[in-house]
Amino acid sequence: MAVNSFLQKANLFSYSGTNCVRNDYYHNDCQICVDICPENAFHIIRNKLTLFENECTGCSACIGSCPTEALTIESFDPNAFSVIFHKEEKGEISCKKNTPCLGVFDAHHLITMTLDSESGPVCDMSHCEGCPINVEGKVERSIREKIAVANAFLDKVGFEKSIITIDEKEEEEVNPKRMLFRKAVDKAKVAIEAQQLELGMTLAHQKSHEHTGLPLKNIILKEAIRKNSSKFEKTAFKEQSPLFFNKKIVFEKCTNCGDCAQFCPTEALTLTADKQGINFVSGNCIGCGICDDICKTDAIYTDESFDLISIAYDRMETLVHYEMVMCHECRCPYPYRGGDPICDRCVDFKRDFAGMFTLAKDS
Repeated sequence: MAVNSFLQKANLFSYSGTNCVRNDYYHNDCQICVDICPENAFHIIRNKLTLFENECTGCSACIGSCPTEALTIESFDPNAFSVIFHKEEKGEISCKKNTPCLGVFDAHHLITMTLDSESGPVCDMSHCEGCPINVEGKVERSIREKIAVANAFLDKVGFEKSIITIDEKEEEEVNPKRMLFRKAVDKAKVAIEAQQLELGMTLAHQKSHEHTGLPLKNIILKEAIRKNSSKFEKTAFKEQSPLFFNKKIVFEKCTNCGDCAQFCPTEALTLTADKQGINFVSGNCIGCGICDDICKTDAIYTDESFDLISIAYDRMETLVHYEMVMCHECRCPYPYRGGDPICDRCVDFKRDFAGMFTLAKDS
């Protein structure tokens, strides 16, 4: 993906059009932020996502749901918070104490915090029901779904810790001034820690010359998996995951056109060095579905199995590789898949237009 050149801001909230997977590929239909926004600040115009700045309140409820981190808020970086979370004494995540709306986190952040801390995070959900941004319960459902996805992953690998939720409000302290002071101190503490790690580490990552389009939350999670994989009971799975994706290509269908690699927003799919094949790095795949949609011959499909070690260490796999031969009809090179050395274009031409070259005496 390109570096941010199209940036919309509403106070501290920012939307990067160049990092949006929907804007990156015209036919992508992602609209998670549109569905969750309590103020209807996002609009689809000519199939492109646009932020109406005057309608956005910067609540941050949508940030964690964006698959490509196109949504950010200057006052809080969920990636920085995830990295320093292990220093939190109580391990609590609360919109009233140390974070904005819990919608700022994705399942990737929650898993990272659980893997790296002594005890799993405790998510305070007791304020969600009466929250003004929780219109029709959409924000709360989104948060609980991400917690469920994170806990399902932790359970699947056999990790001993999980994410806990608090669903009932705690009793208020007798001295409200003392309580407000304590909250202020807690927030200041987190802010200082985050500044030490560069509060805008997500934006810095996106502006880096080495940036491949892969969200920082994915990179941080892979690092956490590498550090904790020895604690997992299992690392290879045959069932599909909402977090990790594995692509395969049918050799007989692939034409080696390279469109899948060209349009892949995270460089999970790349051309081989000789341009005669397709490589795949499962650790870079975000499951956007662009490759599936753009493949004209339906050669690409998702394999439900995945391996955490391959994902965490960015192991590369060559999905297809062809020998280029000269077509006997048009004399152009094409990926040879067996049989007569005639390219698909000539085969199709002969089938579709053979009648045009039939002589009158032969008709």
